[in-house]
Amino acid sequence: MNTSMARLPHRAVAAALSVLAVTSAMAVPAKDPMRAAPATAPVDMANPLVGTAPLDRQELIGNAPPPGEPLYSGMTSPGASLPQSATEAAPVNINVDLSYPSGVATSYGYGRPTMFGFTGGGGSTYGGRGTPMVMPVVGDWTVPPDYTPAYYEKASEKATPGYYAVDLAPFRTRVELTATRRTTLMRFTFPASHRSNVVVNLRRPGGEVEVIGDRSIRGVDADARAAHDSNGSWFVAEFSRPFAAFGSFRASHDHEGYGIGDQDVQAGRRKISGSYAGAYVTFDTQAGEQVLVKIAHGHTAEEAEQRLRAEDPAWDFERVHDRARAAWAQLFDRVEVTGGTPKQRMLFYSTLYHSFASPRLVASKGERFTDANGQVQVAAYDRYGPVPFWDTGRNQIVLLMLLEPNVVQDIMRSELDMARERGYMNTSFHGDHAVFLYDGAWQRGIPFDYASAYTYLRKNATDPKGPRGFLAEYMKNGWIADIIPPGNPSPPYAGGKAGAATTLEYAWDDHALADVAQRLGKTDDAQMFMRRAGNYRNVFDPSVGFVRGRTEDGKWISPFDPGEPCYNFTMKEASGWSTLWLVPHDVQGLIELLGGRDAFNAKLDAFFSTPYQPKGVCRDCTGLIGQYVQGNQPDQQAPYLYAWSGQPWKTQALVRRVLEELYGSDASGYGFPGMDDQGSTSSWYALSAMGFYPVDPSSPDYIIGSPIFDQVRLRMGNGKLFEIVARNNSATNMYIQSATLNGKRWTRPWFSHADIANGATLVLTMGPEPNKEWGADPSDAPASMSARQ
Repeated sequence: MNTSMARLPHRAVAAALSVLAVTSAMAVPAKDPMRAAPATAPVDMANPLVGTAPLDRQELIGNAPPPGEPLYSGMTSPGASLPQSATEAAPVNINVDLSYPSGVATSYGYGRPTMFGFTGGGGSTYGGRGTPMVMPVVGDWTVPPDYTPAYYEKASEKATPGYYAVDLAPFRTRVELTATRRTTLMRFTFPASHRSNVVVNLRRPGGEVEVIGDRSIRGVDADARAAHDSNGSWFVAEFSRPFAAFGSFRASHDHEGYGIGDQDVQAGRRKISGSYAGAYVTFDTQAGEQVLVKIAHGHTAEEAEQRLRAEDPAWDFERVHDRARAAWAQLFDRVEVTGGTPKQRMLFYSTLYHSFASPRLVASKGERFTDANGQVQVAAYDRYGPVPFWDTGRNQIVLLMLLEPNVVQDIMRSELDMARERGYMNTSFHGDHAVFLYDGAWQRGIPFDYASAYTYLRKNATDPKGPRGFLAEYMKNGWIADIIPPGNPSPPYAGGKAGAATTLEYAWDDHALADVAQRLGKTDDAQMFMRRAGNYRNVFDPSVGFVRGRTEDGKWISPFDPGEPCYNFTMKEASGWSTLWLVPHDVQGLIELLGGRDAFNAKLDAFFSTPYQPKGVCRDCTGLIGQYVQGNQPDQQAPYLYAWSGQPWKTQALVRRVLEELYGSDASGYGFPGMDDQGSTSSWYALSAMGFYPVDPSSPDYIIGSPIFDQVRLRMGNGKLFEIVARNNSATNMYIQSATLNGKRWTRPWFSHADIANGATLVLTMGPEPNKEWGADPSDAPASMSARQ
């Protein structure tokens, strides 16, 4: 890429950025009737189909995807579940038994026209590998992995929190799904037929399946992952009425590709084991007759049956559905928004819905679960699964701290107990961000045994045998080197150590660790980690003005193109442009490295205006504004960095543009800029739509953006009310003219948790032109590790 565009005069770039943002916003003019207070309950505005589609405007998706692959969507599921539940009744229209077209085992894509089945899986089987697969089939059927797919009518598809429904056109059968905390319930409305079948099977690793009596099927999964499934490897499926006939089957892999002879099906046989082991049951139905099946998992078949009796003792589908809806309503009612358009309110509550996809509750207090060592235990508290720290650790955990601090306590306790079981604190994908959870919670006043957590957080950060990759090198040199790949492979290169990006992430972690150590009175540790928190400077090359990879001898890796993304070579799923801003703990320090406020603003302006034109195709790099990538985590905080550099009005325009263009702007209205990653991309929307965002989740500070609603009433978990009022707000009136907090003049483009902890009202007066004085004074900038200049 020609990086000369980065050197355009910053005033010209800023003006262009402002015009683009205003033009985008003016494309959807506000209409007062559309901004009236909603009469619909929040839970009824949420649509779980949001996030299942990709964007469809070329300028927003760059050069992705590679040929022969689907474009990344949010990869969310529209299935029925409860908040943070480990159990979901989900539609499956992607046959991941044959391939992972998106590289991950996602179960559903909005554009897929055929349905392969429905899952009632839980625990580690959540999503595309859910077990068992259940499919109603009228007439002939085939053994998986071929399955018997059915075209489904999009107009018939309906998804609401705790409910999913669709019509399978070839079978003239309606499918409805709902769920409890531990069970799933499916309702099939059949046509008149003597061959109304329900096919139930395990996935490719197989296991054992048995038909019990004339109303039940049970099985045990042989997948190695199932042995560590917190819910247990057994399932029980019970039917609401006796079946007229049954049989069992398995797939044979001895003669794959030959067709006949690659399966073993036998009528009347009750028990079978092997790959895709399953059973079919047949009902003689009249038109409109319904068959229900409820499914639970357990460490034994008896435990699964007990869970069915405890949570779903009857066959009252509407009752289970109503209870699921009520569980979501209780959560959504904590956040009331007024104003905005119907679509904005739909997207808000839909992203709020997906924000609670993780971490998953694996055992309520008193229930059995499988721990990190594969041992069955009884939960002494509500035990949650691992937090995907690289993803939701940046934003969603803060949303949880605001709304559900008691849940956060159980999550922290779960992570601490998993550390005790494994010897180290969990990490997630890249970096070592568990400390954000603990430091952020402590700074928000959530009680916990932080000293015990620190023992493992410190071990992660100091033991080279632990989960921090290349830690010895990091501690010795202050940076992590990369190896230049042989043969100069085409970008984006997937090998390497992501040395530059990993250095930045470890420095961020170390800054949070320094804060925890200081609070615990461990001064020496605090000083050590604070020194390490400045290691990000060691991978900044002032000659090019970017973070850059280094070889073991300290030389800068060449050639270097900041616009070329890499998966692991020097950067992590990002380009040099995107990675540059990954210093949330010391934005002021980055400002100084780039030459001061004016130079920093010019660089940030260029970031959002330089065209994205890489030679290689980065699947994760979608949802674009210039070089900015909303569809992946590394730079999602970047629009808010103008708060440090005296131009928060640019943050206001950019946030509005991201919310408008990169969510739901496709033909379906459900598009996401990229993978949701268990609630991360959703949480960005939900928080930003309310008007604030936690750039550094380990900090107690929230950066003010531009709320799209006239009023937000957030009932925090401590019972206090935080209210945001945007006066004279509209699509064009996106700029903050002035502000008050609890009636007092407020000039800071941020606020701290202490400012709102006991309840607060933030009033923003909005207008069509930026007030370039508001929030511009250096003394009003948010805190940074480096002293403000």
